[in-house]
Amino acid sequence: MEILDKFDIAILQHLQTDARLTNAELASRVGLSAAPCWRRVRALEESGFITGYRAEINRHKIGLGVLAFVRLDAERITGDTTRQLEEAIRKLPEIVSCHYISGTGTFELQVVAQDLEAFSKFALQKLINLPNVKDMHTSFSLGEVKASSALPLGHLARGA
Repeated sequence: MEILDKFDIAILQHLQTDARLTNAELASRVGLSAAPCWRRVRALEESGFITGYRAEINRHKIGLGVLAFVRLDAERITGDTTRQLEEAIRKLPEIVSCHYISGTGTFELQVVAQDLEAFSKFALQKLINLPNVKDMHTSFSLGEVKASSALPLGHLARGA
């Protein structure tokens, strides 16, 4: 891992909290002048620490009231069949997250839907028919305790 100093860490922390900060506001918060702050942000982007900027949308406000956690078990785990399944998963916008998992199952998906009926239709028409899927197990979120895309950065400060 590349070495980040206290200014880089502070920039990452502030941008995770509010990516809409102007460069002048960000520079003021991290204790730099505008030009060096801008150069550091660009360097963090170019080196891959910052991979993008996006709006966080309240899924309930846009009518996506169901969040399901779906474990997919693959029939066979080979390079070609896994790539086909990965490609099919990437094409479905209802799947907002997908991870390889250890233990039972091959993939853990997070799927959003308008309601249980819409999820059921999606699961029965799309998920179970993905290439190489043997079985599917679903759990539903009953309420979010914490939902954040901000990553902890405290371990970086100890090395800075």
